[in-house]
Amino acid sequence: MQFQIKRDTLLKSLNFAHNVIERKNTLPILSNVLLDVKGGKLSVVATDLDLVFHDEITDLKIIKDGNTTTSATVLHDLLRKLPSNLDVIFNLQDENRLSITAESSKFNLLCLPVSNFPNFSDNFNQDGIILNKKDFLSLLNKTKISMSNDETRHYLNGIFIHTIENKGKIYLTGVATDSHRLSSSSMVMEKAGDFKSFILPKKAVFQLSNLLQDSSNEKISLFSSDTKVQFKTGNSQITSKIIDGKFPDYKKVVPTNNSKNLAVNVKDLINSVERVITVSIDRKEGVKITLDKDNIQLFVNSSSSGEGKETLKANYNSEQLTVSFNSRYLLDIASEIEDEIITLKLNDAVSPVLIQDNSDKHSYYVIMPMKI
Repeated sequence: MQFQIKRDTLLKSLNFAHNVIERKNTLPILSNVLLDVKGGKLSVVATDLDLVFHDEITDLKIIKDGNTTTSATVLHDLLRKLPSNLDVIFNLQDENRLSITAESSKFNLLCLPVSNFPNFSDNFNQDGIILNKKDFLSLLNKTKISMSNDETRHYLNGIFIHTIENKGKIYLTGVATDSHRLSSSSMVMEKAGDFKSFILPKKAVFQLSNLLQDSSNEKISLFSSDTKVQFKTGNSQITSKIIDGKFPDYKKVVPTNNSKNLAVNVKDLINSVERVITVSIDRKEGVKITLDKDNIQLFVNSSSSGEGKETLKANYNSEQLTVSFNSRYLLDIASEIEDEIITLKLNDAVSPVLIQDNSDKHSYYVIMPMKI
């Protein structure tokens, strides 16, 4: 195997590949990235067995076909520290040694045989569903904030992707919850086919978000089977196992009769919460909010470092009410609101609160108040 490639071209691919591999694993081969040169292109593959990243690069000069595997982290760091836009020559000396030359720099990296690398077969029988990249990325970003870390309820450690029908339109909907908060976002689908709902694991969500953020393609293709799901954009693809489990009936916790409406400027709210929680060193204290007709008062009291208080203009349509929230949860949700105004629909100090975005009618959030 021998080829010449621009440093930036390969580094872009390795940015994703080295994030997929697990730093601590019992199989040394899983720390490696597969480099496979054939048919006029270079394939870059990385996996942790649950998630596979595959990229194809055609912008290179191939001298000799071949393949090998070498440390993803070492190769990524090496390229990262080379000057930008440099030509880099890869030459496989033998099964265990890969020579890398760039101007006055020369490296020899240890390799493991390709036969040790996991072999993946993609058995996706159905045709892929075409999705708008911008809309799907927005769906992921708005829902991933509520994914759980609870290993005992593994089915909450991801985003539940499913379809719903409303007024003759079919929507692809993502929902995530950690039982303290819930996020839901939907996008219109042109064609659903025989779509099967699935729970996309947390790691796949973050890697896919990064890939879509970086992709110039406007469309992505989604393929699914009973155990796996695959997303393709341009020359890159991510294949992930799906979470085996049943997502709870989330609609039961979405309040429908909350009549107390609070409307406040979202940027002002974010800035105000950020300021008052400064007195909380670990930021774990909740923020207590007292709602009045034309303002709200935010209050944080930390037993170890003091207290903070601030008043903010707002519109509120009911009698005075004091409610407390986890400040981080509130900030996460507020940061995803597109409109200038964030709308909270409340019932009392302990019931779930519905949060809406007037600029995105297809997304909503639910947050449980804290007891302080």
